[in-house]
Amino acid sequence: MTPQLQQAIKMLQLSNLELSNFIDGEVQQNPLLERHEPRGGDAEPDNSGEREGPTPVELPERLTGDFTPDAAEHWQPEWGDDGDRSVDFGGEPPLWPGRNGGQGAAPYHPQLDQTATWPRTLREHLLQQIGADLSDQSDRIIAVHLLDLLDEAGYLRTPLDGVAQLLGCEVQRLEAVLARLQQFDPAGVFARDLQECLALQLRDRNRFDPAMQALLDHLPLLAARNIAALVRVCHVDAVDVADMIAEIKSLDPRPGLAFDPALAQPVVPDILLRAQPEGGWIVELNAETLPRVLVNNRYYARVRQATRSKAEQEYLTERLHAANWLVKSLHQRATTILKVAAEIVRHQDAFLRHGVPSLRPLILREIANAIGMHESTVSRVTSNKYMATPRGVYELKYFFNSAIPASDGNGAHSAEAVRHRIRALIDGETPDSTLSDERIVELLQHDGVDIARRTVAKYREAMRIPSSVRRRREKLLAL
Repeated sequence: MTPQLQQAIKMLQLSNLELSNFIDGEVQQNPLLERHEPRGGDAEPDNSGEREGPTPVELPERLTGDFTPDAAEHWQPEWGDDGDRSVDFGGEPPLWPGRNGGQGAAPYHPQLDQTATWPRTLREHLLQQIGADLSDQSDRIIAVHLLDLLDEAGYLRTPLDGVAQLLGCEVQRLEAVLARLQQFDPAGVFARDLQECLALQLRDRNRFDPAMQALLDHLPLLAARNIAALVRVCHVDAVDVADMIAEIKSLDPRPGLAFDPALAQPVVPDILLRAQPEGGWIVELNAETLPRVLVNNRYYARVRQATRSKAEQEYLTERLHAANWLVKSLHQRATTILKVAAEIVRHQDAFLRHGVPSLRPLILREIANAIGMHESTVSRVTSNKYMATPRGVYELKYFFNSAIPASDGNGAHSAEAVRHRIRALIDGETPDSTLSDERIVELLQHDGVDIARRTVAKYREAMRIPSSVRRRREKLLAL
C-alpha cells in the first residue's frame, strides 16, 4: 500500500475538525498548497501578488434526487450555476430552514447585554474564602496546597499522611485546616468520599442526626432501594426513611462541577438533509466543514523556471504530485460521504418521516453493495460523521441496526426500534402494574416482535433501566 493510498484511507475516517487540522499540516509542509479564505463573502482571491492564479478544487457540493421508497434515483452532481464544472470547496453554505420554517437570512449576532460573562472558577471562589477566613500564613499555605489537590468534582482524594510528610507538618494540623476548608462554600467541597460529601451538606442544612448518619453508613442499601433494611438500621419508620431519601436526593454529589462545568463541544454536521416541497430529500455537504484548499499551478511554473539542479526539480515535482493527490483525495472523500449518506437516507426514509419506531434494520454490507464499495470503506466513512436531519443531528453509525425477526416470519424489526418500544412500555407503567421482562416479551410478541427474555433484559440494562422490582419500589416511594 503506497503512502498516498494510506493517506486517502486515513482521510476517510477523520472528523471535520481532524481533517481541518490535517490539511493545515499539509499546507505548512507543501509550498504549492494554500488554504483559501474568501475576502468579503465569496470574492475571488487576489491574484496580483507573486503567488497568483491558484487553481480551485473542483467538487460537487450537492447530490439531489427523489428519495421516495420505490423510486429508482439517478444521482447527478450539480456542477455550479454556470455549467462550467468549476465548483470549489469554498463559498457560503446554502440557505437552511429556520425554526419558523422560513429560509435563513443574515446570521444572528447577540447584543452585548445578551452575552454571558465568563463564570468564576472553583479555585478562584475558594481562594477568595481562604484569604478572608484564614489569618495564619502557614494555614494559608496548607490550604492552598490542599486546594491544588482537588479534583474537578471538588473532592480531596489524596491521603493526608503523604501531604503532611511533603509539607513537613503534623497530620493533626493538616486535619484542623481541612476541617476549616470543609465549611467553605459550596457545601460538600474538600470531602474525601461521597459519604463525607453528603454529610457536610447535611450539616450545613442542620439536618445531620443519628438516623441520617446510619443512612449514610449504609449507602449500598439506599442504592438497592432496600427500604425494609433501611428502616431497621436507621431505627425509624418507612415515612421517615422516605423523607430522608428525598433529602439525600436534593444534595449535590459533585459540588465542584457547579463552578467548573464541562463545556460541551457542539457537533457540526458534515451532511445536511432537507425535504423537498414535492416530496423526497436533498442531501448535500455542509460547506462550512469543507476545507478550502488551492493548488498554485502558476507559482509552480514560475519556481520551476528558476530551478537549476536536478534535486530541486525532483523536489518540486514531488510536491506538485503530493498536492494534486491531496486534492484528488479530498474530492474522493467528499463524493464517498455523499454516496453513503444518500444510500442511508434511501434505506431509512420511513424513520425520517415517522420516527424511531420505523427505523429499519441495516448493516454496512447493504450500503457497500448498493454503492459498489468495500464494507471497510463504508465503516470508515460512517465514523465521526454527522448528518443534520429534520429529526435532529445523528451520527451516521446510528442508522445501522441489527435485525430482530418478526413473529410471523415475514420481515424484521431494527434493534433500536425495539429498544424504543421497550422504553415506551416501561414509561407507561403505574405503581400497580410494573412490567416484568416476561410480560414485556409477551407484549412485544403480540406486536409482532419475536424476542427472547434475555434480550429484553440486555436491552433494558443497556438503557440503564432497573429491574421491575426496583422500579416498583421507586414508584411506591415517590407516592
